[in-house]
Order: sequence, then C-alpha cells, then structure tokens
Amino acid sequence: MWSPKRQDIFGYSSNIYTQIGLVTLIGLISKHGILIVEFANQLKEQGRTGLEAVTESAKLRLRPILMTTAAMILGALPLLLAHGAGAISRQQIGLVIVSGMSFGTLMTIFVVPAMYLVVEDVKQRFKHKQLSLSRVETASQEVKN
Repeated sequence: MWSPKRQDIFGYSSNIYTQIGLVTLIGLISKHGILIVEFANQLKEQGRTGLEAVTESAKLRLRPILMTTAAMILGALPLLLAHGAGAISRQQIGLVIVSGMSFGTLMTIFVVPAMYLVVEDVKQRFKHKQLSLSRVETASQEVKN
C-alpha cells in the first residue's frame, strides 16, 4: 500500500530540525488548549452550564491565543524565508513552526471547545447513571430489611 512521505508533500525529510519544531508545537498548542479548558472549568465551578462556560472561555482566551500564534509565526518567518549556507535546515524548522502553529491554532479554537462539550456530556451521563444505580441499590437494601 502506498503512503505519502513528508518528503513527497513538502520536499523536506523528517530530521532533527523538524522534530525540534514539532516539540515546540506540542508545547504551545497544548498550552492553548489548557487555557481554554482550565478557564471553562473555573466558570463551571461558578455555576455556569458547560456550553456557557466553554463559549465564554473561548471568547476570553481567543485574543491571547491569537497573539501567541502571531508572535510565533512572525518569529519563525525569517527561518522559513532563509537563504544561503544552512538555509535548508532553517527552512525546515520554519515550515514546521509556521504551518503547525497555523493549523494547530485553528484546531484549538474549534475542536477543543467541541470536545470539551462532548466530554462534559459523557461525564454527566456517567454521573447520572451512577446516581441511578446507587438509588436502586439503596432501594433494594431497604426492601430486604
């Protein structure tokens, strides 16, 4: 079965420079998701619903996320546009950072709030099911006594 390699798509191979870029991306994109989820959890503790909490959280954290992304992309542009000796290695790390931050930020803005709601719904259903089971067990013990 044929599968495209990174080299086929971008013209670069996966090496130490691209891996350093990926580690950088993992840290920054994770930070963005953590900011949204942590703030949404705080709002939920204040009594808001899951939808209200994640919507407010995404709105309030959007500006810092976009500023971090813009700073990182603008900082990596000279790497991406490098020429001269050693330019290939700089272009590789620049490409990973610029494309990864762009794609990762879009995923953070749209996917993290959606997944937060899915996980909250599953937690609520599980909690409701556990509560129902404990009531049934309590009622069956009362009947036995």
